[in-house]
Amino acid sequence: MDKKISKKKWTYKKISYVAVGGFFAIFIVYFLVAYQNKSTLKIDPAKVAFSNVEQGDFQEYIVQQGEVVSGRTYFLDAVEGGNITKIFKESGVQVKKGDKIVELENINLRLSVLGQENSLSEQINRIRTTRLELDQNFLANKQQLAQIENQLQILKPQFRRDSILFKKQLISKQAFERTEADYKYNIKRKVFTLKAFESDSVSRVVQIRQLHTSELSMMENLDGVRKILDYLVIRAPIDGQLTSPQLQEGQNINKGERIGQVDITGVYKVRVPIDELYLSKIKQGLRATTEIGNKTYELQITYVYPNIKDGRFDVDMQFMKTIPQGITRGQSLRLKIDLGNPSIATLIPVGGFYQSTGGNWIYVAEGTNKAVKRQIRLGRRNVAHYEVIEGLNPGDRVIISSYSTFGDNEELVW
Repeated sequence: MDKKISKKKWTYKKISYVAVGGFFAIFIVYFLVAYQNKSTLKIDPAKVAFSNVEQGDFQEYIVQQGEVVSGRTYFLDAVEGGNITKIFKESGVQVKKGDKIVELENINLRLSVLGQENSLSEQINRIRTTRLELDQNFLANKQQLAQIENQLQILKPQFRRDSILFKKQLISKQAFERTEADYKYNIKRKVFTLKAFESDSVSRVVQIRQLHTSELSMMENLDGVRKILDYLVIRAPIDGQLTSPQLQEGQNINKGERIGQVDITGVYKVRVPIDELYLSKIKQGLRATTEIGNKTYELQITYVYPNIKDGRFDVDMQFMKTIPQGITRGQSLRLKIDLGNPSIATLIPVGGFYQSTGGNWIYVAEGTNKAVKRQIRLGRRNVAHYEVIEGLNPGDRVIISSYSTFGDNEELVW
């Protein structure tokens, strides 16, 4: 007897479809629940700071603290060492050029100078003696020539007369030959003596010139040696204000030791230490501004010191137009230093959000009660603004206050 087979309602294929659909539905529900529970945070909008993204001039600058220093300074260094015997001027007073400041004593130096003076004086005396001998020799040669010339003036007419008398046999041959020999001898003697005199005269001119040069050099050296003792008195090189450490009579000062400085009053510059991070951006000619007594003054970088110490380097700045009245050396100034020319950029204010995001993302307001996380890229910064490279547009409203209480939530609501 045949048995009727009923058709199955739940096939394997139908069961698979139902299972996949159910799993997908569960995943969607789980994702929505998880998103609502973990990625959304309700906040109080009154406790966060909002700001609009704007487009405007971006001026990269830094704010630094500078110190007013003298524009022109002359340092007082001890050319010679010694013990202080007298202090004429105290630190902080105004001095005139040439004023005595400190007097030193150095016995060994005085003895050394005395010995050098004696040695140089002896050399100068020897030079003068040599020159005197040359002059005497020159005069002796001239005198000898004069004597020879005088003899020729006598022998020449006598030789002529004796020649005539000898021809007429009025004098003996012996007498004539003696006169002739004397005359010819003096002629030859004159020639030899004249050549020697001319040679000696040329040599004498050269020697006299050399002796004169040596004497002048010795005299200069002697003056220099005598002035060494003048260095034991330290004087003001210019008019200005004296600054020196605490000095005491009897104190030993080493050769080359700096004992103070004289600053020209009324001429000032500003020395500013800057973090080495900005070394590549700082150069001569950059401008800066500072406020003194509710007035803004412009300055310009005139010198960049290349040495880096403790992670900082120094620059000198000069006031461009007028020097503020009443500033003093040692006064501190707050300066805004421009790092180049301004450029048009998309800007957001500096805020606490950067500490949490590193400038990689920010919360952007959407609608009236929500802000969502958005990836951004920032560029340059100054004290007031960040430059936005991408991710934001002018008109966007962003949260710039600290994100320390927001966690990792993707969305903020209020």
